Amino acid sequence: MKRSVAVTIAGQRYTIKSDAEEAYVQSLADLVDAKVREVQRASKAAPAHAVATLAALQLADELARSRDELGRERERRSQLRRRVRQSSRDIRELLERGVKA
Repeated sequence: MKRSVAVTIAGQRYTIKSDAEEAYVQSLADLVDAKVREVQRASKAAPAHAVATLAALQLADELARSRDELGRERERRSQLRRRVRQSSRDIRELLERGVKA
């Protein structure tokens, strides 16, 4: 069920309609607000739309880097699973040879 959640970003109040929990929507708004304020501090004379665009680009960059890192971690975990399975097969084979000897 969609609910309305009031949030404030860069001093502007917005009403967001979402199926998500209010606390989650607020945490997202807080994240965006913090990034916008960070960009505002770095580029004091930039117009609001430029600040919003730069903040969005920085958040997109963080998301892309996190996705890349997650992909690398998934691949590393997959390789470890393959190594463990191979080691298990090797150990089983050695044990079977030992039992037959």
